Amino acid sequence: GRGKIAVDHLAQLAQRIGFQGNDLPAVFPMQITSHSQHLLVALMSDLFALACYCRRLARSILDSSTTNVNAGCMCATQPTGKTPRHILFDLDGTLVDSVRITCAVIDAMLAARGITFRADAAVARAMDAIGGEAMIAAVMGPHCRDPKQEIAEFRARHAVVATPADLAFPGVPDALAALAAGGVAMAICSNKPQHLCEKILADLDLARHFTSIVGARPDLPRKPAPDGAQLALAALGADPATTLYVGDSPVDVATARAAGLPVALVDWGYGFADARIAAPDARVLQSLAQLLG
Repeated sequence: GRGKIAVDHLAQLAQRIGFQGNDLPAVFPMQITSHSQHLLVALMSDLFALACYCRRLARSILDSSTTNVNAGCMCATQPTGKTPRHILFDLDGTLVDSVRITCAVIDAMLAARGITFRADAAVARAMDAIGGEAMIAAVMGPHCRDPKQEIAEFRARHAVVATPADLAFPGVPDALAALAAGGVAMAICSNKPQHLCEKILADLDLARHFTSIVGARPDLPRKPAPDGAQLALAALGADPATTLYVGDSPVDVATARAAGLPVALVDWGYGFADARIAAPDARVLQSLAQLLG
C-alpha cells in the first residue's frame, strides 16, 4: 500500500542524501510506519519535503552528539564578513519564532473538537521548513482528518489570531533597523502564505524594513525552487553577487544554491543542525548584528 511505498521511498532518499548502509538502523522503517498515514501521503507529493523529513527522522534515531560537537566547532571558525548590500531573509525560524503561533492555532482547532491533545512544539519546529499539509499532518498526528482541509482551517485561524509582540527572536528588530539605517536593501523569501507573511511583519512593525515580501502564492513555486528568491532579487534590483541569503533550514540552503546566492545560517533556527550538514562551509550567525560587519 501507500505506507509501504512511502517507507521504500524514504529509505532510498535517505541513501541519496547521505545515509548509507548501517547508518539506517532496523528501527527506521518502524519509526516511519508509526506516523500518520496522512503525513506519508502528503510527503509523497513532494520529494524534497520527503527528503527533508527523511533526514530529520533518521537524525532523530541516530546518535547526534558527534554532529552537535562538530557543528559547534565549525561555527567558531566562521568569518564575520562584510555587510552585504542586499539580503534575502527566510521568515519562520529565522526572524520569528512562529511555532508559538502554529501550536496555539492547532491547539485551538483541537479544543474546538473537544480533543485534549496538544501540539508538540518540537514536532512543529522539525516540520516548519516543510510546512503545508505535511506539517499539519505531523503536528496534529492521529487527529488529522484531511490535511487539505486542516491546513485551510489552520490558515484561516492564523489570519485572525493576535501576533505576540515578542514573536521576533531576540535582537532581530534592532538588527533589522540598523541594517536598514545603514542602507542595506532587504527582502523576505518565505514559504508561508503571502498574507500571513505580511500580517506578522506588519503586526511586529518590521514590514517597513523590507523592500519586498515574497511569500507563498498559488502561481509561485515553493522553495527550494528559486522563483521566490529571483522575484525578491528583481524587486531589490540586486545581483546575486552582492546579495546574501539568510535562513535556517536545508530548504533555505537549497533555495540559495538554486538562485546562485551565498547563504548564511542562524544558529538559533529550527532547522540549523540539518542545514549545517547540507552546507558545512556556510557562514554561521549567532546574532543578526554580525551582519553589520
